[in-house]
Amino acid sequence: MKAPARLQSLIDEGLIDTVVRQLMSGKEAMVYVVRCGDETRCAKIYKEATQRSFRQAVDYTENRRVKNTRQARAMAKGTKFGRQAQEAAWQSAEVDALYRLAAAGVRVPTPYNFLDGVLIMELVADAEGDAAPRLNDVVLTPAEALAHHAMLIGEVVRMLCAGVVHGDLSEFNILLAVDGPVIIDLPQAVDAAGNNHAQRMLLRDVANLRGFFGGFAPELLPTEYGAEIWDLYQRGMLSTETPLTGRFERKAGAVDVGGLMREIDDARAEDAARRLRMSQA
Repeated sequence: MKAPARLQSLIDEGLIDTVVRQLMSGKEAMVYVVRCGDETRCAKIYKEATQRSFRQAVDYTENRRVKNTRQARAMAKGTKFGRQAQEAAWQSAEVDALYRLAAAGVRVPTPYNFLDGVLIMELVADAEGDAAPRLNDVVLTPAEALAHHAMLIGEVVRMLCAGVVHGDLSEFNILLAVDGPVIIDLPQAVDAAGNNHAQRMLLRDVANLRGFFGGFAPELLPTEYGAEIWDLYQRGMLSTETPLTGRFERKAGAVDVGGLMREIDDARAEDAARRLRMSQA
């Protein structure tokens, strides 16, 4: 197929040989299957962010580092340069997270290059060598659901031990490769220690996993892995070898009404987004 304009410069640079086909198009990026020498990879072309709410952007970008104070001031003022800097920071967040998580052994696509708003990375494949399906497109047996859930809980722990919370983990951004689930789509990843919303995001990520896999294995629905994981993390007792039970006893105390309402709003927004994605699938 004819190469999109955004990929032509990478072809000219010799980073890509040919564009095979378009793999997917979403509100944040378009992904193409490409050939790089003897290997088949994928190229993710980021779009400008026009559909993210201000509240979500603030939550995700809190405490993110930028190159200099001029960029920080421009981003705070919302100038054209500031918006460009903010979008660049949003894109580079995924690249940084991928390299960081891949180095930590997390099951994410291997990143190879990032140039001019295009990320070249591993093409996650199924048993036939084709692009792996998303979890939401797969029907699982109870045993498969339990096994995949256990693996992904382990990956959430490994990510947190590397200092990263995905922030938007669900069946829509997990691929089912030939050897198990692979986590994708990380532009909203946050620093676990530096973002005040990290706990809420991790609890939501784990709740999304529980809700999806619990549809195939109902015994997962009462579990409390998210609260257990965060409690161990806060107490400095979490490692990739820490045994988890899925049980957590909450201490009695004052109710954080504001936080509760925020979680309710997030749950409603997530449900609406999920319904929209399902209707477009």
